Amino acid sequence: MTTAPTNSTPPTPPLSFDALKLSLAVRRAVQDAGYTRPTDVQAAVFGPVAAGKDVVVQSKTGSGKTAAFALPLIDRIVDPARGVQVLVLCPTRELALQVSVEFARLGKLKGVVPCAIYGGASLEKQVDEIRAGAHVIVGTPGRVLDHLKRGTFDPSELKTVCLDEADEMLSMGFAEELNAILERLPRTRQTLLFSATMPEAIRRMANRHQKDPEAVLLSADQISPDSIDHFLYFVGSQDRVSSLARVLELESPDRAIVFCNTRDETQSVATALQQRGFSVDYLSGELEQSARERVLAAFRERKIQHLVATDVAARGIDVTDVSHVVNFGFPAEAETYVHRTGRTGRAGRRGIAVSLFGPADVGSVYMLRLTYGIRPIERALPSAAEERTRRELERLAALREESIGVLDAETAALARRIVAHDDGERMIGYLLKKFFYQATQDALELGARVADERPVVVVAPSSIPTQPAPPEAPEEAEVAAPKSAPSAEGGAGRRPRSRSAQDKPRRIDVHGGADPGLEPETIESDMGELRVAVGRRDGARGGDLARLIRDKAGIAPRDIGSIKIYDRFAIVPIRAESIDAVIAALEDATFNDQPLSPERGKLSEPSLVPPASSDEE
Repeated sequence: MTTAPTNSTPPTPPLSFDALKLSLAVRRAVQDAGYTRPTDVQAAVFGPVAAGKDVVVQSKTGSGKTAAFALPLIDRIVDPARGVQVLVLCPTRELALQVSVEFARLGKLKGVVPCAIYGGASLEKQVDEIRAGAHVIVGTPGRVLDHLKRGTFDPSELKTVCLDEADEMLSMGFAEELNAILERLPRTRQTLLFSATMPEAIRRMANRHQKDPEAVLLSADQISPDSIDHFLYFVGSQDRVSSLARVLELESPDRAIVFCNTRDETQSVATALQQRGFSVDYLSGELEQSARERVLAAFRERKIQHLVATDVAARGIDVTDVSHVVNFGFPAEAETYVHRTGRTGRAGRRGIAVSLFGPADVGSVYMLRLTYGIRPIERALPSAAEERTRRELERLAALREESIGVLDAETAALARRIVAHDDGERMIGYLLKKFFYQATQDALELGARVADERPVVVVAPSSIPTQPAPPEAPEEAEVAAPKSAPSAEGGAGRRPRSRSAQDKPRRIDVHGGADPGLEPETIESDMGELRVAVGRRDGARGGDLARLIRDKAGIAPRDIGSIKIYDRFAIVPIRAESIDAVIAALEDATFNDQPLSPERGKLSEPSLVPPASSDEE
């Protein structure tokens, strides 16, 4: 007869594992694993599981649930002389592998052998591992049911079945598979349900498949641990990807998991963040297993800073030092929010959960507050003026840090003269532009990426970035070139030179200087360089900038070359004779409320690019 689970008050966790009276082999394995004291869930669960009772456990993600059921099963339930005695069901292959590794680590000295089975891997190899003497099978519902139907997994000696992340498996639509599996297992088995939340579906499953289960509800009253701070950013009708990039810049997470609601979003969001210079990759269910493992390994080893993932793909990510969880799309279900945010604030560290939300998400936020008492603090994205102030303060701090201890008496005297000079502000501004331009160039040498998935141009300290020839204009027909805007240096009657085969522009070598391995680069002699103070962090794209410049300056598409966009600025090849007119036209122009601040680039200096010849009309 089945009854609803009865509540139990968890005991105070003991000071050490000695209180659990583990066998010597398991105690030594625990020491080798680096565990010093049982967590709340490990202390509360050990007794009833070791006694063979059915248990329903609610405990937040990251609380040590895997060891909570692995330790008593290894120590008291599994007999190494027999076959498969424990089955652990997990929602994803990553979590199955993680649980299998934990069983291997804690059971190594007792001779307990686990086997992970999941889809996407060789079924024949899994059969061989089971037959070779596995005592514990850890698998995903679909593949476990497949083995049961094929007869390649004999459950006749099974003593215990454990559903890890039971609520997640139900929310992912595994209810039918789970019921089919449980119906095929011995009636005398022990059944364990472990879950971060306790929805009604879990209670129904307990009533159907457990016998007088004991409930250990460790997180019923405080599903969100005190170690997590929750924040909301209202984005309204704004571009969510641009808002996400601004949030990441504001929060400056050491390492973050960005959650998306769909698989398609993961790749598009990751690509957009990469184009803005963030170190990021994505994880979704459609990736091959080898690709998933490479991305996870890169995230664990800090080769990438942020990971964009779906809820399914993120299950089993065993990384304890995730500083932020970011909800790109606010989850519709409160339980999903709990699972996501449980990826941070682990192992004694403080975590931050940040969510973007719009008008359509207000109901979900309300249900989160009502169901679990989580009340995220609302924050506003900074205005354009506030963003400029923040950047100015960042630059001021960087300049102050760079200048500490380098000012000699002669330089100090010159600085005082500049400050007192009538043109002091202009001269200081010129020096600041030079300083921050060089700082950006130094960052590029470390491998910053170029937008639009183009490979970055890594330059030596004294070298100059390549300026490619202007592409054919896709928007306008190839007709006689229109007159350029008047140049500040000479006349309104100039027009671009003919591009006929008999009159090809001369090319000028630009050498790499300090790097002897850098090949000489060339530019077309009739193209100069314009530098604007917006880049990836401002959401700039090559096509958008080209259209803006054409509209403001009145030049033809063919007068603009291939634009290179960096983190804080962009390089725009412009026909040399039009540079000054374009600068004048863009003087007050902005992109996403950020001033363009146009200026000549190095390739526009007369010593590098001679004026293009032209015919008077």
